[in-house]
Amino acid sequence: MVPSKFFLTKGVGTAKEKLASFEAALRNAGIEKFNLVSVSSILPPNCKRVTRENGLKELNPGEVVFCVMARNATNEPNRLIAASVGCAIPADRGQYGYLSEHHSFGEKEDKVSDYTEDLAASMLASTLGIDFDVDSAWDEKEKVFKMSNKIVSTTNITQTAEGNKNGLWTSVVAVAFLFLKNLTNKLLIAFFTLCFS
Repeated sequence: MVPSKFFLTKGVGTAKEKLASFEAALRNAGIEKFNLVSVSSILPPNCKRVTRENGLKELNPGEVVFCVMARNATNEPNRLIAASVGCAIPADRGQYGYLSEHHSFGEKEDKVSDYTEDLAASMLASTLGIDFDVDSAWDEKEKVFKMSNKIVSTTNITQTAEGNKNGLWTSVVAVAFLFLKNLTNKLLIAFFTLCFS
């Protein structure tokens, strides 16, 4: 049951109830019709990134899908919230990569984006044995990581929003959606879901 494809997506939603605003954020991200199972931070070896549109074509409503999700919510008017997922992919695609999730209050998109990308890249760099100064700025670490030729790319997906001015709930999500491409693996997931639910 190793995911072979992934895509990144994000969304924001507003509603009277907190859960409804979360559902609206999932809908905005295009993933409201799936049963999401949160997993930790490993991007499987040889996992291919696809566009959200192409990934959604391979999935069916109600399908159990793994994801790394960051989410945040507020009902405080004008309060800035953020959710972000960072991604670090090794040059050796047979090696696993990292996904990192982060949510915060009062931080602008560029700061949150840099933080999650830095976090994912730092976790991968430490696994690959790349020597770097953990206290240096992301721009400096990024140069070291790229020069090592061991990390091929880093990216992130970040959603920010200000709390609704009338005190409605506002939710944000950022998601790395991990899925399987063949029916055998999907049947195994369905079997295990039935056995352990």
